[in-house]
Amino acid sequence: MLPDATPEAGGTTTPPTRGRGAAERVTLRADLRAAVPDASAAVVVTAAVFVFFWARMEAGTSSTVAVMPFMDDARTYWMYLLSQAFGWSGLLWAWGTVMLGLLLSGPRPARLPVSRQVLERWHRTTSLTTMALMFAHALMFAAELVRYEAGLGWAARLWAGFADSFVPGWYDSGTGRVAIPIGQGALYLAIPLGLLFYVRHRIGANTWRRLHRFVIVVYVLSVWHTLLYGTNVWYGEWPRTVLWLLQLPVAVLLSLRLLRPARRGERLGSPGRRGGGSLPGWTLRAAGRAAAAAVVIGILAVVLSGHDGGRDRTVDTPATAPHAPETE
Repeated sequence: MLPDATPEAGGTTTPPTRGRGAAERVTLRADLRAAVPDASAAVVVTAAVFVFFWARMEAGTSSTVAVMPFMDDARTYWMYLLSQAFGWSGLLWAWGTVMLGLLLSGPRPARLPVSRQVLERWHRTTSLTTMALMFAHALMFAAELVRYEAGLGWAARLWAGFADSFVPGWYDSGTGRVAIPIGQGALYLAIPLGLLFYVRHRIGANTWRRLHRFVIVVYVLSVWHTLLYGTNVWYGEWPRTVLWLLQLPVAVLLSLRLLRPARRGERLGSPGRRGGGSLPGWTLRAAGRAAAAAVVIGILAVVLSGHDGGRDRTVDTPATAPHAPETE
């Protein structure tokens, strides 16, 4: 979620002059270089999560094995574990970049630990890292499926792994029939929406800003995919509760962003009056603010009630399993 144009006093923006815009334009190449420390930290976190999942599987306490008992072999299913690790670090980085984006585009805090320019750079680099982690998550899942389809020739195995992982609607097993297309939707929206920032001087800042608002949809789809398909939060236990709780600050910041936007043109005002916009536009903005407030209340209700969509552990072998390996 990349920031809007930097607001000046009163929430207005200072349009760049012809020379200044070219001189201060942020390039993808520069941000890729700046993202190296951030991406390195993500690799370390991913490795730590991978080791944690491996240790739990070896100790017999893995939630993944509880959901899919046939996976009780870390040495065989290490690519699946690595896919999980990339997925969890990707979700963590997505949470961080969305929080930064909402902080930058909403009401300014009285004090910031670092300058706004530094926060904007962090926001851009964490966005790039998030996209890479999401792609790595999908790629390792595809690699696991290629390994799994051992009865096919290599061309057929590669196609099966690619189609199940990257073609919406192709995966045909269990919860994945819904959860995987949701994750694919998050990936296929994240990449263009994230990279459009670097061509906004071509498409126009207003067009980019309107499109960029859909980044929150990417995050919602990512969390939804995790709640549906993340075996480590499959059951209604504390890990799932923590995941729900992490969405509370996002919902609160989103509500504040909508109630007190930094840009004057996005404030609610009164319909029909100067600054309030047309009645349909005002109604849409008011509905958005009401929806964000409802999300905050909904998350609190989910956490306090314990009805978080988690499954109950059973002594029977779960039915969740991939399709039988294909044969020629």
